[in-house]
Amino acid sequence: MEQIIQHFTDDDLYKFTMCCAVIDNFPRAQVKYRFKDRDNLVYPKGFANELNHQIALLENVTITDEEVNFMKQRCNYLPHWFYTYLKGFRYNRKWVKAWQDEKGHLHVEFEGSWANTILLEVKVLAIISELYYIMTGENKTFDYDAYYEKTYQKASRLLEAGCIYSDFGTRRRASLKAEDIVVRAMKDCNNSKSWPGQFVGTSNVYLAMKYDLVPIGTMGHEFVSAIGGMYGPQMANNIAMNAWRNTFRGALGTYLYDTFGWHIFSLNFSEDFANLYKGLRIDSGDNHEELMKIVNKYKSFGIDSKTKQVVFSNALDTDKAIEIQRFAQKYCQPSFGIGTHFTNDFSGVRPMNIVIKLVAAKITESWDFYNDTCKISEDLGKHTGNTDVINRFMEELHFEDD
Repeated sequence: MEQIIQHFTDDDLYKFTMCCAVIDNFPRAQVKYRFKDRDNLVYPKGFANELNHQIALLENVTITDEEVNFMKQRCNYLPHWFYTYLKGFRYNRKWVKAWQDEKGHLHVEFEGSWANTILLEVKVLAIISELYYIMTGENKTFDYDAYYEKTYQKASRLLEAGCIYSDFGTRRRASLKAEDIVVRAMKDCNNSKSWPGQFVGTSNVYLAMKYDLVPIGTMGHEFVSAIGGMYGPQMANNIAMNAWRNTFRGALGTYLYDTFGWHIFSLNFSEDFANLYKGLRIDSGDNHEELMKIVNKYKSFGIDSKTKQVVFSNALDTDKAIEIQRFAQKYCQPSFGIGTHFTNDFSGVRPMNIVIKLVAAKITESWDFYNDTCKISEDLGKHTGNTDVINRFMEELHFEDD
């Protein structure tokens, strides 16, 4: 079978920015990740074997001079020492274990240095998604010609509604070709005339390079989750915001706040952070309710929320984004990161509901034990981790499920 991931930067920008911050702040940290299929799918026979083969092929994927030069031009917040690290970076199949149980369910685990394994998650998820459609034969039904037109119409509606948005769809895309078509159609539509809205770029660094766009992204939940495992969840957001500030000095200033829920974040979100960070990202909960929490928090500091950016990325589609835009523009500077709805929306094909989450961490390799961690979302269905760990963290945080 053809190698699925062939480009080092065929990945989300935030994996690179987090990798940089990890090396800068937690260079000896060790972590564990675990795959979860929320739909509990049965995978085709031999799937794990082919997945392991594809992961082994990543060992041949290295960053090119073209990719480095593009990132230096477009990502000037990344220090040049980081490119020296990336040039020497090599994937290692030993970091990954993948197998199927007797029923055919898929299990995947990573373990190793955080600075190394952090660059696996998105690539492995993209491999799993594309490989599933190949091995089930569903990829033969993909109508790529129609997909361009379908995507162009989505872009037209979003732009006409005044939405500022980007593609966040690498991890659960139907294929690289599908995401490539999405980015091309979005750019073509954006450039076709002057619109109230704007397509600002893609999280996929390779496709941003191919289409001369801005790579978009800041951080993921794992950054806060790992810190919560190492130091405790109560002050994890405070430590994370400080670490991010230390590395990027005010750049990449959109903070993802919901790793351990709104309440503990709001206690950590002091006025200096509110002024430093350009805005916040909503990735779970009711979008209207979460926005009003943010507006009221800024108001408590005497900050006009209309000066702040709020990025919405909570399982959005075109209709939801337009509805949120109409509501949110009265309170903030809304923008949207839309993923699976863009890159895996073929007729008759069900998108995969898969994640890989960080589940344990330790500060240094010299420790002989890990500390468990989890993600506690504003949506009960998005809680990720062992049930006993989630319950323990929720008790420690005085977290209440309504």
